[in-house]
Amino acid sequence: MLKTGLHEMNVPAIDRSTFLSTLPAASADRTAAMWIVGVSSILFALAVPFAGIQLPPVPAFVASYQSALAVSDIITAVLLLSQFSVLRTRALLWLSTGYLFTAAAALVHALTFPGLFAPTGLFGAGSQTTVWLYMVWHGAFPLFVLGYAWLKEKDGGPTVRGRTSNVICAIVLGVVVAIAAFTWIVTAQHDLLPVLLRDSRYTPTMIGVVSFVWSLSFAALVSLWFRRPHSVIDIWLMVVMCAWLFDIALSAIVNVVRFDLGFYAGRLYGLGASSFVLAVLLIENVRLQARTVGLVGRLREQSASDRDFYGKRLALYGAVVESSNDAIITQSLNGAITGWNRAAEHLFGYSAAEAVGKPIDIIVPEDRKPEVRSILNRISSNESIAQHETVRLRKDGRALDVVLNVSPLRAESGEIIGASKIAHDITEEKQSREKLRREIEERQRIFETSQDLILVTDGFGNFIQVSPSVKDILGFSPEDLIGHSATEFIHPDDLDRTREEMRAARRGAVKRSFEARYYHYDGHEVTLNWMGTWSEPVKRHFFIGRDLTEKQAAEAQFRQVQKMDSIGQLTGGVAHDFNNVLTVITGTIGILSDAVADRPELAAITKLIDDAAERGAQLTKHLLAFARKQPLQPREIDVNALALEAAKLLHPTLGEQITIMPQLTEDAWPALVDPGQLSTAILNLALNARDAMPDGGTLVLETRNVFLDDGYASMNADMVAGSYVMIAVSDTGSGIPPELIDRVFDPFFTTKEVGKGTGLGLSMVFGFVKQSGGHVKIYSEEGHGTSVKIYLPRSSGVQETEIEVLQNAPITGGDEKILIVEDDALVRQYVVTQVKSLGYTALEAANGAEALTIIDNDKTIDLLFTDIIMPGNMNGRQLADEAARRRPELKTLFTSGYTENAIVHHGRLDSGVLLLAKPYRKSELAKMLRTALAS
Repeated sequence: MLKTGLHEMNVPAIDRSTFLSTLPAASADRTAAMWIVGVSSILFALAVPFAGIQLPPVPAFVASYQSALAVSDIITAVLLLSQFSVLRTRALLWLSTGYLFTAAAALVHALTFPGLFAPTGLFGAGSQTTVWLYMVWHGAFPLFVLGYAWLKEKDGGPTVRGRTSNVICAIVLGVVVAIAAFTWIVTAQHDLLPVLLRDSRYTPTMIGVVSFVWSLSFAALVSLWFRRPHSVIDIWLMVVMCAWLFDIALSAIVNVVRFDLGFYAGRLYGLGASSFVLAVLLIENVRLQARTVGLVGRLREQSASDRDFYGKRLALYGAVVESSNDAIITQSLNGAITGWNRAAEHLFGYSAAEAVGKPIDIIVPEDRKPEVRSILNRISSNESIAQHETVRLRKDGRALDVVLNVSPLRAESGEIIGASKIAHDITEEKQSREKLRREIEERQRIFETSQDLILVTDGFGNFIQVSPSVKDILGFSPEDLIGHSATEFIHPDDLDRTREEMRAARRGAVKRSFEARYYHYDGHEVTLNWMGTWSEPVKRHFFIGRDLTEKQAAEAQFRQVQKMDSIGQLTGGVAHDFNNVLTVITGTIGILSDAVADRPELAAITKLIDDAAERGAQLTKHLLAFARKQPLQPREIDVNALALEAAKLLHPTLGEQITIMPQLTEDAWPALVDPGQLSTAILNLALNARDAMPDGGTLVLETRNVFLDDGYASMNADMVAGSYVMIAVSDTGSGIPPELIDRVFDPFFTTKEVGKGTGLGLSMVFGFVKQSGGHVKIYSEEGHGTSVKIYLPRSSGVQETEIEVLQNAPITGGDEKILIVEDDALVRQYVVTQVKSLGYTALEAANGAEALTIIDNDKTIDLLFTDIIMPGNMNGRQLADEAARRRPELKTLFTSGYTENAIVHHGRLDSGVLLLAKPYRKSELAKMLRTALAS
């Protein structure tokens, strides 16, 4: 089958199996051969008894027979050599040589036959010449057949290298030389040969030679039979060898003399032997010629069909090129445009008339011209270029983003003569890709930087994506959640509600808002407010969860403030009305006292009433202070001087078992406050401290300049950021249980025994500080002591001190890794945020045991930043000691709600150990972190 482009034509394939020497023999060939051999055998058997009958000599028969034999063998040899020139097999060459040799021998035999051309034959022939030539001739051909049989294979056997014409010339020359040599021997050297024929009869020597020659022919026949598989020519060579055996038997064995019946019959068998292969070859040639003629006719028809086909296809290709939506351009190797379709006109703005013949540079930006040369060089090297993105210019100068597919353009000879280029405009596509990339980038940035928790789950609730904010909110890394079910992290009581919300989303609810509690890494619960939706195309749930911890804490604090305000309003109203009542009582008791002065028993009663009224007046004074409705007389005071004066007054009040230690900062800022009320507040705090230390202890009275920043203000709804003067009263007493810490400022709340306190001392302090625009903070650890810090607004109009200038210097951060240990989750989150904002890497732990696990697993931690007083079996000091034992190079910075002086002098820390007292501003945190890391 020949293929021409898209068109196909059935043409008989001419391969090695076409030739008889390699074409497998069919059953028809075997049947025909058997019939011929069978008939020949019957005729041979019939002729044998009459072989010796003398017949008249007919020299013309000999001439005709020899001529026909020579011509037949020559034609056979030529046909076999033509096959050899294609197949180049040694077996065919050997068989062809045999036929050439027999043709030459037949000619020489005829020329030397006595009485044919000369009485005794030509070339000086003698009486034995033709007999010996007959034996040489009939003995040589079987040898060539034997050679053929042993050289042939299924595919023809070994082949000859080099030019076949040279080989053919060589064998022709060899045959001529061989025949000339044999002729010289049997003529010139006639007398040296044994006598085979005497008085026209065969000698015993003749019988021996003939038997040997006959045996060679039989050996050739047997060899052909066993050298399977048989080709067509093998079958007919076996027929030839059978006829050859009959020829030798009749002509030289069973006959008696020349020109008897055997002589003539044997020659006929010999002529038949030379004709079988020739006849088959001629028939095959006729068949091949018929096939060739038919093939040529079909090829002519096909040629006309192809011309019509290619014409239509060319027109179709032209229509495809012109109707293509992509620009199709052809150009020569020197860059000249040779083809320009309509899409190219539309894309680049040039008409075909304007573009064809012009250099491709008309659409190439200046900075892209080297690229064009590189593309043409690659095309000329037979390289195709696919999906090459570049920039091209329109006629109006506008740049276009295009993708090119460039292929070599070839002439009919196969030579590359140019390039075929398909240009697809991707300007809008590239803009869309860039827009999509920016959107993906923005969404990824939102996903990575979101303070809210973003979760993506499959339809079964397994986490697919988790935002990094999960570390700050739940303490897990995203990898801890991905691949796990949400049920592993949701509080069991919230599972059913969460599942119902997910089902509702899948039923079509666009947005769902609900609350659910998740477990933090350290085990505590975190309440999250969720917004969720379901995407049907991707089969995913999308959730955004907001941590309500701060909100709940702020709401609780706000409720506390509201409660205190409400109680204050109520208390103020009651105290105001009670003062009115007391005014009447105290005003009339004096009159009553004068009236009963002469009656001692009644005078004593009036004295009791007067004392009770005085106590009531003091009580209302405290209530008005808590309600922030007491009359204040604020003025600018030196808090250090007031604190020292208070310390002197406290010595006799507190007793000798209490050690008072003033720790006053230099250059303390002045405060605008009522000094009398401040003294009373300090006294109340000192008395509470004394009651918490029945067996004695230490009371630290401390002043300090502080700046409470926005971060601290955000955690305390009742204050604003700014500069304050802190007055701290700290003790080493029994401390306050955590469950009572939020109630200590409530009026009439006390833990003292009945009759040992009114519960208004801290309430009065709270009211006075709030009425003065300040802030009060209590810090206590049960069994360790209490520290109450009063923050009074700094007096305005005061110049900034040198210390403030240093504190307000630019904040310096770093890139070290810091482990933050804090048991209060809200404070811990605040500290982690501040530390990260300074550039550090922050790790967090809720207790000492968790911190030690992190220290063991991460050898790159540079600083341990830990609270001192923590619940459990290990406090901050013990944690620092154990961490130092495991990691001697690890630096430590302590923090505490106690003041530094209180901690150090209570013996809880060694002198010189770095401590950052709470609360602290960001600049103080940054400074202490750098100090600790450099220590």
